[in-house]
Amino acid sequence: MLRPKEVVQLWVDAFNCHDAEALVRLYHDDATNHQVANEPVTGAEAIKAMFTEEFSAADMTAIVENIFEDGQWAILEWRDPLGLRGCGFFQVVNGKILFQRGYWDKLSFLKQHNLPIE
Repeated sequence: MLRPKEVVQLWVDAFNCHDAEALVRLYHDDATNHQVANEPVTGAEAIKAMFTEEFSAADMTAIVENIFEDGQWAILEWRDPLGLRGCGFFQVVNGKILFQRGYWDKLSFLKQHNLPIE
């Protein structure tokens, strides 16, 4: 069984390949992904759709600065090539992500990728 830190490293690898299929396999069927700048997304298929949409809108890369692990939790501190920084908290149960919460500056992200500001 994979440890939380190992699951998050696989998550980063799939994210950087823009592989929504590989990402969704890392989540429980009833998982929740809550990027605090957006509404929570619940369910593996909805999470897959979210990643598919996001990958089509922007070229995103997560450069790992740190991955910490404590019990069921792994914490990812990341930056991207454009200078944006953020962190994600992943609750990993039985080798899969049950809950994820991410913190990052949405306004800076939209500006960097020349996306419409809501």
